[in-house]
Amino acid sequence: MTIVILKTTASIVENRSIVVKCEDPHSPLPMKTLRKRKSNTRRQSAPAIVGLTLLLILFTVLMGIGLAQAIEPKSAPNRIQPTPQSSTQSPSQPIIQPDPVSDRDKAGQILYLENCATCHLGIPPAVMPTQTWQALLQDPQHYGINIDLPQGTDRRILWNYIKTASRPIADTGDRVPYRIGDSRYFRALHPKIKFAEKPTLTTCITCHPSAQGFNFRTLTPEAEKSS
Repeated sequence: MTIVILKTTASIVENRSIVVKCEDPHSPLPMKTLRKRKSNTRRQSAPAIVGLTLLLILFTVLMGIGLAQAIEPKSAPNRIQPTPQSSTQSPSQPIIQPDPVSDRDKAGQILYLENCATCHLGIPPAVMPTQTWQALLQDPQHYGINIDLPQGTDRRILWNYIKTASRPIADTGDRVPYRIGDSRYFRALHPKIKFAEKPTLTTCITCHPSAQGFNFRTLTPEAEKSS
């Protein structure tokens, strides 16, 4: 760079050195002023660059999260899974088979098993006449034990099921039985069976091994031969 010296001021000091002051004729401002402005411009631009960098990083992170959520398959809503039933069923968990019922009577059958098969063996309503069941549903003294009878809607649903699954006594002169051994409907369902003793609820399982699951179709080999 060629420096044109316009003004020269020389002063002789004790050591006879010469001090020269130079200025560029093409520069509108002194050199010191230009350096100060460049330094201020760098200082002002530094925070802006840092802020822009942070925004880019934040934008990249958010885009990555959004992309991950879009790619990841949505999980299905929680559903209640049915509890698998064991092969051995208790009276409180009966198997409603193999005799199907209509959709209208399914709720009634469930109520029947919940109320009549938890303390003792639940027998098919067909083995007793309709009048027997009608009396049992109205008497809280159930064979010497005080019980809580179904009320309201449950009672009507239960009664509709029993009324459909049983038959009334045709002859009004017949005595209403309260024991299966006294019911002619029970005897009619066992026409070829000769009982060594009067049948009761506890003896049903002798010929019906799946009776606790409300399955009276399955018979023991001995009962198969007799039927």
